[in-house]
Amino acid sequence: MQIIPVTENNLPIYHNLVQCYEAEFSPLTGKKPDASGRFALDTLIGENILGYLLYIDDTPAGLAAIAQKKDACFEVCEFYVVPVSRKNEAGMRFAHAIWKRHSGTWEIKQISGADHATAFWRKTIERFGDTPFCEERYDDPYWGTVTRQQFTIG
Repeated sequence: MQIIPVTENNLPIYHNLVQCYEAEFSPLTGKKPDASGRFALDTLIGENILGYLLYIDDTPAGLAAIAQKKDACFEVCEFYVVPVSRKNEAGMRFAHAIWKRHSGTWEIKQISGADHATAFWRKTIERFGDTPFCEERYDDPYWGTVTRQQFTIG
């Protein structure tokens, strides 16, 4: 497993994978592809948004988009592991590796209906060194009512 920051050189790989992510969540978001077959993105890499690619056996297997806010606050904006790679806790190990790179306060949100994502994040946070976290229903200005976890690392 390799985790590589998104750069100008590998941004096309990120953009290819994020289309799979958007398609997977489209039943919940109601998004449809445009005339060229591409989904619009909610989070663009750059400025305060850090991107990461997950590689397994030299093959792109996942992505993460992390908002770096002020005062060491971070938010997982997008996180995706391709279905064939969702074994051996690859997603959990990917998330843990990202968190180890960034000490501070973290926030993760799941849209309504994404129960599988909520279960994944609960388990992933709990297994990160018994990290305590709070979870609540939260009215997000963009997504509406979401499930939100918050915790601190370091």
